[in-house]
Amino acid sequence: MPALCRDCLNDFEQGNRCPACRSARVIQHPELMTLSIAHMDCDAFYASVEKRDDPSLADKPVIIGGGRRGVVSTACYVARIKGVRSAMPMFQALKLCPDAVVIKPRMSAYVEASKAIKAMMLDLTPAIEPLSLDEAFMDLRGTERLHGAPPAVMLARLIKRMRSEVGLTGSIGLSHNKFLAKVASDLDKPHGYSVIGEAETADFLAGKPVRMIWGVGPAAQASLEKVGIRTFDDLLRWDKSDLVARFGGTGERLYHIARGEDFRRVSAHAPMKSISKETTFHDDTSDLEILDGHIWRLSEQVADRAKAKELAGRVVTLKLKRANFTQITRRISLRDPTQMTDRVYREARALFDTVADQGPFRLIGTGLSDLCKADGADLSGDLLDPDAVKRGKAERATDSIRARFGSDAIMKGRSLR
Repeated sequence: MPALCRDCLNDFEQGNRCPACRSARVIQHPELMTLSIAHMDCDAFYASVEKRDDPSLADKPVIIGGGRRGVVSTACYVARIKGVRSAMPMFQALKLCPDAVVIKPRMSAYVEASKAIKAMMLDLTPAIEPLSLDEAFMDLRGTERLHGAPPAVMLARLIKRMRSEVGLTGSIGLSHNKFLAKVASDLDKPHGYSVIGEAETADFLAGKPVRMIWGVGPAAQASLEKVGIRTFDDLLRWDKSDLVARFGGTGERLYHIARGEDFRRVSAHAPMKSISKETTFHDDTSDLEILDGHIWRLSEQVADRAKAKELAGRVVTLKLKRANFTQITRRISLRDPTQMTDRVYREARALFDTVADQGPFRLIGTGLSDLCKADGADLSGDLLDPDAVKRGKAERATDSIRARFGSDAIMKGRSLR
C-alpha cells in the first residue's frame, strides 16, 4: 500500500513509521498516489495568525470576537476543548473559558496571510477555487509531470511550506471529487491529512448523517428530516424523480451526493458574484444593541473583503433567519457602487429597521452584490446625507493608518460592543 511521510516527504510501501526518518506522521492509502482533487483548510485561521504574531499566546485559549455582548468569530483549539464554538455569545464563551484571551479581529493581517498561502497553492496548480480566506479547492490533475511528484506529495510539501514560511498549519483532504475532498479535510483536524478513495466511497458514506453534506444547514436538515431523511442510507432509498419533485434542483444534487458523486469542477476563474458575511447566534435574540453591533461588524468584514479584492457592489443585502427557520431578505440598489463600511452599514441598518419587530432572530448577515471594479466606487456624494463624504474620507484615512500600523491602530467604538 502506498505510504508517505508527512515530515520528510519520503514515499514508500506500507508501514506505520517512515523508514528514512522514523517519523510516525505517515499517511497510507491504496489510492494515495492517484487521487488529485484536494481541499485545504487552515486550522483555526484567525486565532492561529494571532498566536503566530504573539508567541506568548501559544498555549493560551484564544477567542477572536467582539466585546462581551458580541459573539465568537473563531476560537483556537485550546478554547474549543473548553466548549467554545464559533457564533457563541461572548458572555457564554467566557463562562466556559474564563481565562481566555479575547482579541478583536485583524482582517488586514488575515488577508495578508491568506494571500501568501494562495501564492504557494498557485505554485502547485492554477486550478484553485477559494471558498474563503482560509480554505480552497485545488485540482492537481496533470501536475505530476510538471513537479516530478504526485499530488499527494505536493500537498504534503505545501503544508510544510506553510508552516515554515507563513507560520500557519492547515489540514488536507484528498479525494476524487470536491464533496469528498472537503469532507476528508475535516476528518483529522488540526494539521491533518485524510484520504477518501473512490473504491471506499460507498462504505465510507454508509450511515453518515446528511448534515455532512456541504450546504445542508439547520433549515435544510429540518426539511429532510420531515420526510424521514437523516442519513445517507435514507437518501439512497429515494428515486431521483421523487427527490427532484420534493426538493427541486437540490434534489438531483442530493441524489448524486448520496452516491458519492460530485460533477462540479474546481472553478479557478469563476467570477465572484457577491461578497457576504453572516453569523448564527447560539440563542435567538431581539436585542437591538447586539444586532446593531453585528450589522456593523459584518459590514466591516464585507467591506474589507471588497477592498482586498478591489471590488465594489451596487446592491446591499440584509439576511435574517428566525427561530422557525423562515428567512427574511431585503435588498437595496445603490445609485453608485460602494466598498465602504459606513455605506454598507447604513444601508443594511436601514433595511433592518423595516423588519426589526419580526424577531427574535437566529442568524443575521450582510452582503454586496452586482459587483464591479472599485475604480468607479463611492465617487458621488449623497444630497440627503452631506456628512457621507466626510465619513468616507475618514474611512479611507483609517484604512491607510491600519495598512501602515496594523488593524488595531484605530477602530470604531461601535466595533467594541
